[in-house]
Amino acid sequence: MLITETAKIHEYYQALLERKESYVGIFYVGVKTTSIFCIATCRARKPKFKNVEFYTTVKEALQNGYRPCKICKPTENANEAPAQVQTAIALVKENPKEKITDAQLRERSISPEIVRRWFNKNYGMTFQAYQRMYRINNAFNELKKGKNTTHTAFDTGYESLSGFGYTYKKLIGKSPQQSVGNTVILINRFTTPLGPMFVCATEKGICLLEFTDRRMLETEFKDLQRLLKANIIIGENAHISKAKKEVAAYFEGTRTQFEVPLHTPGTEFQNTVWNALKTIPYGTTTSYKQQAVNIKNPKAVRAVARANGCNRIAIIIPCHRVIGKNGALTGYSGGIERKRWLLEHEHQ
Repeated sequence: MLITETAKIHEYYQALLERKESYVGIFYVGVKTTSIFCIATCRARKPKFKNVEFYTTVKEALQNGYRPCKICKPTENANEAPAQVQTAIALVKENPKEKITDAQLRERSISPEIVRRWFNKNYGMTFQAYQRMYRINNAFNELKKGKNTTHTAFDTGYESLSGFGYTYKKLIGKSPQQSVGNTVILINRFTTPLGPMFVCATEKGICLLEFTDRRMLETEFKDLQRLLKANIIIGENAHISKAKKEVAAYFEGTRTQFEVPLHTPGTEFQNTVWNALKTIPYGTTTSYKQQAVNIKNPKAVRAVARANGCNRIAIIIPCHRVIGKNGALTGYSGGIERKRWLLEHEHQ
């Protein structure tokens, strides 16, 4: 939302002048003379009051033609977990079988309130729920390797087998005994120069990569769980780690192709279209009509467009490289300005 309240505009401008950290992520300032947008703590020379306007989200700044500042990197630094939250997450990863309490956080000078607020805003869940998912995912992997259910329950920090079984079934969808051989979808979050993204993966590969503000994201999650007959829980596997590294290298300009395995549940036609998308060379564009020709179905232009719209794996399956036959940028789930940025990035 564009900020129009005079008092709020003056407040935000003063925060910009003073580089107040408490305003990071609260507003994004667009500089009309440079078409750049920044966060409150940017070290660049401060613009004049008459040359700025303030937005509440990255997406709105992008939609209004502003590009991320290369100095303060607003899309990354405004959405990256603060130091205290990063330390809390590290504690969970280092102690996957233990419950990290508020007291343990305070012992390390971590505010439980800050951690809770960040998880509610960025994951839509509490820190305790995040921990439960991480512990249950660890238990899921141990059970698949043949470990006894009772030993797994108590090793994971549960005081009773019934409590473990109830939580496990709620998150995984089946009891510990019934879930061996089942699929589980892991989800993780990371930041990019165009904003934070969610990445999901199964044991087979990446099954979702989307910007967290993507329209209809909840519907995508539901469809993915239905198609794979699996629940989504917090976690990370080798595919997610690899995807994060490759996407980071892509944004740095050092990678033009991706090697991470993909898992793309869908119809035969959809997979034909998605596979064709992966053949569009880096730095080039094509049209829906040309796509239809490439898959030897020249009359299926609209069906191709629909299949593109159903692609759940942004950037790696590069639907952003498809434009209108007249050269105009067409719809993109991440937003037209993100599409323009990606195309310009690949043409540098």
